[in-house]
Amino acid sequence: MEKKDFEAWLDNISVTFLSLTDLQKNETLDHLISLSGAVQLRHLSNNLEILLKRDFLKLLPLELSFYLLKWLDPQTLLTCCLVSKQWNKVISACTEVWQTACKNLGWQIDDSVQDPLHWKKVYLKAILRMKQLRDHEAFETSSLIGHSARVYALYYKDGLLCTGSDDLSAKLWDVSTGQCIYGIQTHTCAAVKFDEQKLVTGSFDNTVACWEWSSGAKTQHFRGHTGAVFSVDYNDELDILVSGSADFTVKVWALSTGTCLNTLTGHTEWVTKVVLQQCKVKSLMHSPGDYILLSADKYEIKIWPIGREINCKCLKTLSVSEDRSISLQPRLHFDGKYIVCSSALGLYQWDFASYDILRVIKPPDFSNVSLLGFGEIFALLFDNRYLYIMDLRTEKLISRWPLPEYRKSKRGSSFLAGEMSWLNGLNGQNDTGLVFATSMPDHSIHLVLWKEHG
Repeated sequence: MEKKDFEAWLDNISVTFLSLTDLQKNETLDHLISLSGAVQLRHLSNNLEILLKRDFLKLLPLELSFYLLKWLDPQTLLTCCLVSKQWNKVISACTEVWQTACKNLGWQIDDSVQDPLHWKKVYLKAILRMKQLRDHEAFETSSLIGHSARVYALYYKDGLLCTGSDDLSAKLWDVSTGQCIYGIQTHTCAAVKFDEQKLVTGSFDNTVACWEWSSGAKTQHFRGHTGAVFSVDYNDELDILVSGSADFTVKVWALSTGTCLNTLTGHTEWVTKVVLQQCKVKSLMHSPGDYILLSADKYEIKIWPIGREINCKCLKTLSVSEDRSISLQPRLHFDGKYIVCSSALGLYQWDFASYDILRVIKPPDFSNVSLLGFGEIFALLFDNRYLYIMDLRTEKLISRWPLPEYRKSKRGSSFLAGEMSWLNGLNGQNDTGLVFATSMPDHSIHLVLWKEHG
């Protein structure tokens, strides 16, 4: 057949073929294949492989490729990166896919960073860290040795740990090196808090004292409580110090002069925790920027205004049981938006704007678990045997770490969390330094620290 005639015939057949149903098309192909020889069958076999294995990522517009990739899980995407250089290039360029993968792992996302390769690398680092947490390999331990009697008070800030002991001393340690930076003679310490210049201590001798690190001198003495002082907090800008005591009271002092500004009453148990914090939400009782005092005893958390010391009245009392059948654990979290405390019933979170209970988290065997730290993504908890990390989005425990037989404290002063920014989401830099510290029966301090990334 001449080429011209063949092309005309082929066009005519093509028009007719396209008008057929799928079944008729299949029958036509079956008939043509039955008429074909070896040369035609080999040609068909070679071309079918190419037609059936089209590279859709290469053929599709980039936006459609990204849309399809969003439906794949990150592990599958990593496998797909091995298909070809082109696939690796397209998959690695999808910023949103890798950012979402990092978010799902509990990683903080800086939306201003749009480099897709950066987020793929972050994800690879993130899955390694999360695997270490799941496999209980993310931490390591060390000890601080130097006290000669019971260590009853701990406070951590910016890589430094302060310890107060019955040996009438307080020490300041560099956690990263284990070196003691300062050691000063004090009274018996039931509570400590420090900054660069000073140390404030609450004591079993019913007083609060302020000390200068550089000289060890006592610069102020606060007398007035009739029971041991179990908790202290202060604010230099307000020139205010607050203290909670076994005499069931909270006292507000002028930090610079030692003058007692007010005694807050209403507690019927030892006041084991006081927290001075700036409010971040608006309600009928307070506005953002107002300073708020929280005080806690065995059964109740009381909320007080600061700056209105004359006739200061309790704004609200929170509890988990009206009949006092359930006691609170001796730890308290308040960030200006939420109040969190644990009890035998679970972990309670209150909205500070309304004082409503937002949720109660009840993981298994929670009766002996205490709160250490609470963030937007993770919570740090512990009991007599383990340190736990909970993913607050699922309320599941994702990691645990064994703890030694540490010294127990009914007030919760002999154990604390270290760095806590990672509780709002890991970012590859904040998973370093101290995780947990507790005092031991041999008067040493047991430290749990993040391991460096593998």
